[in-house]
Formats: sequence, structure tokens, C-alpha cells
Amino acid sequence: MPVNLTAPDPASLLPVSGVRLGIASAGIKKPGRRDITLIELAAGSQVAGVFTQNRFCAAPVTLCKQHLATGNIRALVINTGNANAGTGEEGLARARQTCDAVAQLMGCATDNVLPFSTGVILEPLPVDKILPALPAAQVDLAPNHWSDAAHAIMTTDIVAKGASRQISIGGKAVTVTGIAKGSGMIHPNMATMLGFVATDAAIAVSLMQQLVKEVADVSFNCVTVDGDTSTNDSFILITSGQAGNTEIASATGADYAALKTALSEVAIELAQAMARDGEGATKFMTIAVEGGRDRAECKQIAYAIARSPLVKTAFFASDPNLGRILAAIGYAGVTDLDVNALKVWLGDVLVAEHGGRATSYTEAQGAAVMREAEITVRVALNRGTVSATVWTCDFSYDYVKINAEYRT
Repeated sequence: MPVNLTAPDPASLLPVSGVRLGIASAGIKKPGRRDITLIELAAGSQVAGVFTQNRFCAAPVTLCKQHLATGNIRALVINTGNANAGTGEEGLARARQTCDAVAQLMGCATDNVLPFSTGVILEPLPVDKILPALPAAQVDLAPNHWSDAAHAIMTTDIVAKGASRQISIGGKAVTVTGIAKGSGMIHPNMATMLGFVATDAAIAVSLMQQLVKEVADVSFNCVTVDGDTSTNDSFILITSGQAGNTEIASATGADYAALKTALSEVAIELAQAMARDGEGATKFMTIAVEGGRDRAECKQIAYAIARSPLVKTAFFASDPNLGRILAAIGYAGVTDLDVNALKVWLGDVLVAEHGGRATSYTEAQGAAVMREAEITVRVALNRGTVSATVWTCDFSYDYVKINAEYRT
């Protein structure tokens, strides 16, 4: 079951001026399943995104990159149940066919539409099911359908993921709302499985790509479930510009910082929700590495711990077999690391120092911490001033079961 995670109250997901969402059922994988989401953007909206670095990227990822270059996005279409990845030229053709159909409904050009898919890889996109469902999604368009959309984009997720914030910029109320899906095949190299965050703040288009990358780097680029980077990872930032604030034109001002903070808070909440809802998860773990020379080496060590199957299974068993953490630190690839200088804590318990077990540490202390549902592993490298944090979950019997039976 998800670790201390429940679906957000639909009323807590605030509408964003200039954004409407519609849901429909195409029955792609399961009859009656609401698996199509259409998002309509008001004229003048700006969109930026970051995508998977998996070389076998899905057809919709390829099209999204092409269409974003037009600078005029009016609609997004998302399907679950089929990833349209590993489908070659036919996959691209079917993704374009979906964009064509949405464009006709919305009265815009095909390259004004961004397509997204998630689900099973190496299977043809069933456009024969998707296209007939699109008119119903259009009829369903409404500004308060964020919760419905959060449910509609789920695959193996147990809990829908959404978050909102409202801040003031230049005396104007600015809203930020986002949804995401992700439970397995999560080890982003830029973003997440699928994430969509929208705001009504007015911001210069020249700042959009910088902003989405900065937000991704402190949120979706800090989470792992199983170490597998998906073919379909996409994180999209939308600004409708309808809040009425003076356009944010510089990345060095207070308004940019305030907006970035709000966006980051939403994205971090969504990213952590993916780890809490990791397939079969029973523990939520925070891996904090401090005292590094740069952020890259801190994240390198944090990820080595977070994605280790031996570490993750020990946490599932509540077994303080903490030598596994030391082993992960050692093979992380920081070749000049002085292991005698570092310290490791499990919760508030000092576990290791001077290259071995801390003299104050007892097995009973470790076992007590390991029984908790939320656990922090803290590593002090003592070679610099930089830190990084990664969120992850344990591996349970259910992780194997869920993935063994994924297509059945």
C-alpha cells in the first residue's frame, strides 16, 4: 500500500485560468476505463518541457519535441494503457493521426497539439479506440477536472497524484496546479513518467525552458523507484499568463524566485508521491548526502544507495543490514572518496564512522528505525559544502508480483 499517501481532495486542486481538462473512456486496456485526457489551453499560453533521455524514446516524445518548437501549443492529449514506444515509423504515424483528430476538434493546427502515452511498450497504439473517444473528452472540458485527469492518467498507480499552491506576485493571486503519474519504471534522467504543472502567471517565453529544467532538477530528477528510466518520461510546464501580474522578465528577480518556489513545491510533492506509491512500496526513504564537493557526486552516491536492490530489500524486511549502504557508497563511482572521513546515520542514529561501525551503534537502535514507515539515511562525505537529496521506496514481494503480471 502507498506509504502515508492519499489522493488529494478534488476541491484542493485549484483551477488555473486558461486551462480546461476533459476525460473520456476509450477502453484501451480495460473496458470502461477512463483513459483519455484532453487539456485545452487558452490562446497565448506558453509551454515548455523536458523529456526522457532513453534512446528508445516513445513516438509521442519525438512529436512533442517537434511540436514544441512551433511555440504555439493549444492542446494536450494523453492516453494510458499503451506507451506507443518501440513502434517505429508506424508509431509516429499513429501519434500524428491522434494529433490530427484533436486539432480538428479544437480548431487548431496539428503541430499545436502535444501527444502523451503511457502503458505497455512494443504494442501498436490503438487509434481505432482513441479517436472515437476524443469528442467525449472535448465535451467534458472544464477548469475543475484536475482530479479526474489525475485518475485518468494512472497506470499501476494506486493513488492519484495532484497538488496546488496559490501565491501573490505583484499583488495578483497566482495559482499553480499539477498532476503526475508514476509508480514503476521510475528513474528519471530529466523528469518523471508523466507530469503536468500549470500556472496562470505571466512569464516571458524566453524563461520557460530554464524554469522547467530548474524545477525538474529539484523534484522529478531526485526520485527513483526501481532504477529503470522510462521510454515516455515527460514533464510539461504550462503558463496561461492570465493572472494579471506584470510579466516576469528576469530570472534574477523576486517574482521569478517566488514562482519557482511555488512550482517546485508542487513538483516535489508529486515526485515524492511517486516514491510513496512505488509498486509494492511499504517504506518511503529519504537519502540525504551532504558535505560533497559538488551536487553531482552527492546525487551519484545518493542514487547508488536508493536504487540498490539489496538496500531496498533490507528496508522491506526491516533488517538493519547496513553494510549494504556502505557497499553502495563505495561502488557509486566517486573514485577519490575517503571512506574513513565519512559518517552515516540511519534516522538520528550514527551507524558508521572512521571506515567502520560507530562504537556507539547497536543493532537494536538500527532495528527500531528500520521498523518505521518513513526513514532517512544521511551520509556526510566531509569533503565539501554541497548536498543533494533523493527519494525512493523499498522492494517488496508485491513489486515482483505487479511487474510479473503487468500484461495480464
